[in-house]
Amino acid sequence: MRAWEVIRPGSVDGDPLRLVRRPVPAPGADELLVHVRACGVCRTDLHVTEGDLPVHCPRVTPGHEAVGVVAATGRAVDGFTVGDRVGVAWLRRTDGTCGYCLRGAENLCPASEYTGWDADGGYAEYTTVPAAFAYPLPDGVDDIALAPLLCAGIIGYRALRRAALPPGGRLGLYGFGGSAHLCAQLALAEGATVHVLTRDPAARRLALGLGAASAGGAYDEPPEPLDSAILFAPAGDLVPVALRALDRGGVLSVAGIHLSDVPPLRYESDLFYEKQLRSVTANTRQDGREFLELAARHSIRATTHAYPLEQAPQALRDLKEGRFEGAAVLVNEHPPQG
Repeated sequence: MRAWEVIRPGSVDGDPLRLVRRPVPAPGADELLVHVRACGVCRTDLHVTEGDLPVHCPRVTPGHEAVGVVAATGRAVDGFTVGDRVGVAWLRRTDGTCGYCLRGAENLCPASEYTGWDADGGYAEYTTVPAAFAYPLPDGVDDIALAPLLCAGIIGYRALRRAALPPGGRLGLYGFGGSAHLCAQLALAEGATVHVLTRDPAARRLALGLGAASAGGAYDEPPEPLDSAILFAPAGDLVPVALRALDRGGVLSVAGIHLSDVPPLRYESDLFYEKQLRSVTANTRQDGREFLELAARHSIRATTHAYPLEQAPQALRDLKEGRFEGAAVLVNEHPPQG
């Protein structure tokens, strides 16, 4: 099979990725072998490829928004059969026994593993996933449209819940890429007023087209105080900007796995009046199930830009440079191997 691997982490303007041929992997006893038909291109893939995240698995294949069909099952797998349509997401495995897992916070499990970082992911024709961490996917939505929901959508959902937006509240979104434009749709469907703040004019136009009340520059002041805000851009210098935009008692959640350094915060202007700053760490499977159900109920759809699997480096470069709005998706047009 064909698969991309990170030869040596570095700028995507160089050549950190290489397309190689590998044997089709064999699923473990509790795993599914998945023929990948589409895989979203997430900013976390960029962080893995460029070395913003430390190497967990040398020469790893990135990708953790994979949609495909089950090609084989491990001997201990129940509940899936060959031909089932499934999604492969970021959270790959937890120990299931630690205090975090037992209290429903498996995203904080110290032994957690992640697709496309700890194990090979979806920038390939095949990948494996523990069956307990695979998502059954509904019919009626194409592979390309579903792929970004599996991380961008799920993480945006967790970030929205962490932001504690009150019913009918005023939400600010800083950055408006793959995750934010899905989060905005859910917030709007649930009755929020959404203000988008991003440097990209095309993203601002997309935000307004989706129903945002306003769309300004990343460092602009929103037209009204915010009850909640989510920082999707990996720019730490936006943290005090977003905190100052909050109303009294407001909450800012930071959605990314990587963030540049946060400048010093001023207590009186940035944190006083019981404002809160919260991080977001991965997601639980329950988050994923809840979001996918809500996405189906509210017809949440990603704005997508398809690239052939062979063009993964170009997709990452375009993501880095903000050359598209919405989400990029790699498409594997090769049929399953016999």
